[in-house]
Amino acid sequence: MAEVKPGDSTTNITTDTTTTAFNGSQNHSNSDQPTDRPVRVYADGIYDLFHFGHARSLEQAKKSFPNTFLLVGCCNDETTHKFKGKTVMTEAERYESLRHCKWVDEVIPDAPWVISQEFIDKHKIDFVAHDSLPYADASGAGKDVYEFVKKIGKFKETKRTEGISTSDIIMRIVKDYNQYVLRNLDRGYSRKELGVSYVKEKRLRVNMRLKKLQEKVKEHQEKVGEKIQTVAKTAGMHRNEWVENADRWVAGFLEMFEEGCHKMGTAIRDRIQERLMGAQQLKYISNGKDSDSDLDEEYYYDDDDNEEYYDDDDDDFYEEFEKDEKKR
Repeated sequence: MAEVKPGDSTTNITTDTTTTAFNGSQNHSNSDQPTDRPVRVYADGIYDLFHFGHARSLEQAKKSFPNTFLLVGCCNDETTHKFKGKTVMTEAERYESLRHCKWVDEVIPDAPWVISQEFIDKHKIDFVAHDSLPYADASGAGKDVYEFVKKIGKFKETKRTEGISTSDIIMRIVKDYNQYVLRNLDRGYSRKELGVSYVKEKRLRVNMRLKKLQEKVKEHQEKVGEKIQTVAKTAGMHRNEWVENADRWVAGFLEMFEEGCHKMGTAIRDRIQERLMGAQQLKYISNGKDSDSDLDEEYYYDDDDNEEYYDDDDDDFYEEFEKDEKKR
């Protein structure tokens, strides 16, 4: 299956889609176009996390003829999950996103994965708009989803938009996952709703505090540098000599300070890990389990991934343990 579903925009083709209408893969004569009504152009896709790349492709389809009625088909969840994979948005959300795009005249829910003559006749489709690259047909009906449409001369080519795609947006979220988790925890979401363990939450909060502390150190460094410059001018010292010495002094101080911060952060993390592991051991003893093998099997922490793996039922136990610790 190709990386892109019809209607998705990828990053490998550049075009100015805001001002230029697309050219068809074939030269269509005026006789191919109806004169007594708008030309009915059909575009289809998944349209997950609807973005401006989607909108630009639909704009091209809408502007393909002077008088165009644009129909947009959107595959439902069952079809999409079967042939492409899981989506972020539900089918109802994707349909509604399309209805709010100004280029779209009509949304066709439950669109077929492969367009047939029966579907074209039912919706009175004159042309089908999509980029020209072959899109592998995962259903097994053919090599290209648009093979039939191209064969009967009803295919119109659009251009993809550089720099934006649904996959790119998802990768941005994955890349900054920890920051988004903390943001949503601060907004009131529970760690269970976010699928985050007790240990993961505590570790993220500690790391975020350390990051803020480092930012403050950098801010103070800049302020100290400004004050040193002022003192140097007041004292009438040679500027270059003073700056050279001052930079060395400040760098030495910051090196020692950052080393202290690192040691402190490591100590905090180790302390959290130690207490949680102790709590876990107490739980196993209370349940009649005291072997190290059972403990290792139920709880595992991977320093490389910064991920914790443990039974979700442990959340209540950790919460009770934390309350007891606060009472002491």
